[in-house]
Amino acid sequence: MAEMDTSSGGGHKKGPGVKKGKKLSTRVDLTPMVDLGFLLITFFIFTTTMSEATAMRLFLPKDADKPEEQNKAKESGVITILLGKDNHVFYYEGTLKPDGSNFKSSNFKEIRTVLIDKKARTPEKDLVVVIKPSDDCTYKNVVDILDEMAINILKRYALVDISDSEAQLVKISDQSAAAGQN
Repeated sequence: MAEMDTSSGGGHKKGPGVKKGKKLSTRVDLTPMVDLGFLLITFFIFTTTMSEATAMRLFLPKDADKPEEQNKAKESGVITILLGKDNHVFYYEGTLKPDGSNFKSSNFKEIRTVLIDKKARTPEKDLVVVIKPSDDCTYKNVVDILDEMAINILKRYALVDISDSEAQLVKISDQSAAAGQN
């Protein structure tokens, strides 16, 4: 706490031979203030909320009575998007034909138009987008295509592993696209 120095004698005499009184000094003990400061710091640390992680909202499928019917979709309502390297996007509607005639190339600017057209031509309950990232695509490309799903309000989509035949087709197309740019 605060203390005052009162060691000097205290008369109010004036004149020769009278000692002058010492000025009183004060000393403030700051220990309680430091304790209070640490208590406040501790209180604010415990009561503050840290930055919350941001996550994308996902619409999960409803459970079906028969597990084999859980993931069925009409072939006419399915569009499959394959992600290649260097921001290349490939897609096909329905199932991939053995000759690859329905396999098309695109980029992230044009894929939005493709998705909008598919959404306009297909009833909402039948529309399913299958996203298949290749080994060469980047994490950013996957996030970008998921953002396209949110932007275009496509509620039914799935992130699936790419098959070997599709991976080969993507590699060949990526190589031909890279050769065309050089």
